[in-house]
Amino acid sequence: MSQTFHYPRVLTIAGSDSGGGAGIQADLKTFSALGCYGMTAITALTAQNTLGVSGIHGVPPAFLKAQLAAVLDDIGVDAVKIGMLHAPEVVEVVAWAIDTYRLERVVLDPVMVATSGDRLIEEATVSALVRELFPRATVVTPNLDEAGLLLGRPVRDESELEGACADLLALGARAVLLKGGHLGGDLLTDVLALADTPAAYWQHLTGPRIASRNVHGTGCTLSSAIAAHLALGHPLDEAVQAAHGYIRGAIEAGAGVRTGGGHGPLNHGHAPVPMRLLG
Repeated sequence: MSQTFHYPRVLTIAGSDSGGGAGIQADLKTFSALGCYGMTAITALTAQNTLGVSGIHGVPPAFLKAQLAAVLDDIGVDAVKIGMLHAPEVVEVVAWAIDTYRLERVVLDPVMVATSGDRLIEEATVSALVRELFPRATVVTPNLDEAGLLLGRPVRDESELEGACADLLALGARAVLLKGGHLGGDLLTDVLALADTPAAYWQHLTGPRIASRNVHGTGCTLSSAIAAHLALGHPLDEAVQAAHGYIRGAIEAGAGVRTGGGHGPLNHGHAPVPMRLLG
């Protein structure tokens, strides 16, 4: 019998960005650039551009469930990226899908605040997100604003990153990638913290800040790149490192481009690779 191959399959469960820089649009561009086959379950539509978000239209939970079942019953997935979930009922549908289909390699990007500063999530959703999805996710990837909302306190400097990671793990996460990009300074540090690993062995990813106004969708892109590398079979630490390399290249390649009047997108296609095959 001949061997059957399939593409690395990555599903994004997230909101749509009409401006194309973040959300499922950024996710699909990232999956394609990294040689994966992308699929979507859209949680919400946004009226959005480089200047901000002017409207959000939520998808009914029953229709989100229908999208998930359609994809998972037929095609299946090798990894999942979860982005904007705007209501507790939506969170519960996603938890149902993870359990029903025994989904592994789940990257949760707790999207709460847009690059423009717009709040994207209902207050009641935060507790549902923590309760239902933190224990089910392989890794949670908050930025500092999101970590502040989750913890009820700001994270103001690099010395507080490990303490914030420990407290996020205490909320039930199995692993946390806390992104330090909102801190000042010429060097940026992210911390990958694992619940079953002493803090002394947590991974610190540090690199020089890339000067660019085009940083819309960086969080979406990073979490999608992690999911893509998990789908390709990399362990979490290697997937995070590879995703960091990809997003730094995407920011640098897009830094000199003008798209719209505000925060423009990254250059997701700066170094595309062919679609991979898995046996």
